[in-house]
Amino acid sequence: MRLPVTAWASIAHRASGVFLFAGMAVLIWALDASLESPDSFAALGECLASPLAKLVIWAIMAGLIYHSVAGIKHLVMDFGIGESMEGGIRGVRIVVVVSVILILLAGVWIW
Repeated sequence: MRLPVTAWASIAHRASGVFLFAGMAVLIWALDASLESPDSFAALGECLASPLAKLVIWAIMAGLIYHSVAGIKHLVMDFGIGESMEGGIRGVRIVVVVSVILILLAGVWIW
């Protein structure tokens, strides 16, 4: 069974939501560490300077970017725009292009 591209985009939107839920644990831990003490804040700064931490933060931001852009597409579709199959495919293409551009820009900003 071959799923249409719109189905894959919907599945990816749901998966990115689950990923963000898990990624929130990392972000809450970082917030807690940053507010604990000045020494803990400095240690967190050193930790976030490592390539692995930057990759994790970039992955969380990538999930947030895709989920947000796809969510905006769903809101637009709720207004009756792009509800046809052709409109849905065009919307998915726009979501992917905008997401890739924003994710790459986020990577440049982080690195």
